[in-house]
Amino acid sequence: MTSVLPATVRAVRLAAVPEGLPVPGDLSLAEVPAPVPAPGHVLVRNRAFQVFAGLRTLIGGAARDTPAPGLRPGDTLFGPAVGEVLAAADPFKAGDLVLHPLGWREYALVPVAACTPVDPALPDPVAALSSGSAAYGALTRVARVSAGDVVLVTGAAGGVGSLAGQIAHLLGADRVIGTTRSPAKTALLAELGYDAVVTAGPGTDPADFAGRLAKAAPDGIDVLLDTVGGLQLAAAVDAARTGARFALVGALDGQLATEGAGATAPVRLDAFRIVVRGVSLGGYRGPEHPEVEAEWTDRFGRWLRSGEIRFPVTRVTGLDRAPQALSGLIAGQYSGTVVVELP
Repeated sequence: MTSVLPATVRAVRLAAVPEGLPVPGDLSLAEVPAPVPAPGHVLVRNRAFQVFAGLRTLIGGAARDTPAPGLRPGDTLFGPAVGEVLAAADPFKAGDLVLHPLGWREYALVPVAACTPVDPALPDPVAALSSGSAAYGALTRVARVSAGDVVLVTGAAGGVGSLAGQIAHLLGADRVIGTTRSPAKTALLAELGYDAVVTAGPGTDPADFAGRLAKAAPDGIDVLLDTVGGLQLAAAVDAARTGARFALVGALDGQLATEGAGATAPVRLDAFRIVVRGVSLGGYRGPEHPEVEAEWTDRFGRWLRSGEIRFPVTRVTGLDRAPQALSGLIAGQYSGTVVVELP
C-alpha cells in the first residue's frame, strides 16, 4: 500500500555556485512535484541524511574525476540517507528501512539497486550513515594496521576521524594520535581514546606543527589515516618510520580552503624521505573494495552493542536547517558525523 503524498514536497537545491566557501544563501529550499512510483524503484520517505564536507567540491563548479558528479544550479543536493519504504519493489516491502544516496529531500524515488537494507542489529538506524566504512577500509586494506602500531589520524574530530582512532585501537594499534583544527575538541578526542592530540588551525606554522607532532610521536609513526592533506601530510612524511603505510581518504585542506572551488589540494612532500623510509602511500576508494561495506557493518554493529566503540553524531532537526548545517560543518562547528533528521 502506498501512502498518499501531497502534490508538492520539499528538497534542497543548489541556488548558485559559491564564491569561496558556501553560505546558506547558496542553497535554496524548493517545493518540487512529489515523486511518482515507478517500476524497479522504491518510494522512500527520508528520516535522516548525512551532511559531508565533500559537497563543497561537488557544488564548487570545478569537480572532476570525483566518485559522484558535480552539481549545477537548480540541481537537488544528494548524499547518504536513511528512509522508510512507502511504495515497495522486490526485494523491499513497505515499512523497510533502507540506506540510499538521495538525501537532501523529504521523499526520494530510488532505484532498487541503489538501496541497501538498514541492518536491524544497529542500535540506532542513523548509525548506518556513519563514515566508518571509509576509515575501516583504509585501515584494513591500505594501511593494514597491526598490533603495536603508532597511528596518526588527521581531522580526528570529523565523521571519519572520530571513528578511525577507535577502530585503530580495536585493530591492535598501541598508540593513536589525532589532529584537530579546534582546541575545544581535544577533550572529545580524549574521550574517544586518542592518546595524544595535536592542533592545527588556520595559519598554523608548518615547523611548529611538525615539532608538536614529533613530541606526540617521538619514535615516529607506522600508519597515517589522512583526511586533510596539506602541512599535516607533509609533517607525517617527516615523522614516518621505516615501512610506514599511509592511507589517504580525504583532502580537507583543499576542500575547506577559502579560495578556489575545493577541487584541488596541492602539497609539497619530501620524496627523498618517502624513498629512504620505504613509505607506501595510497588513496582509499570504496568501490575498489566492495566487500568492505558488509564487513564493516557487521563489526560496527557488534562493537556498538558491546560498547567497544562510540558513534559521535551531531543531529540537526529539520530540512530548513540543512543549508546552515553544511556551512556549520565546513566552519568546524560540529564533531563526528553530521546528520539532518526529518521529523
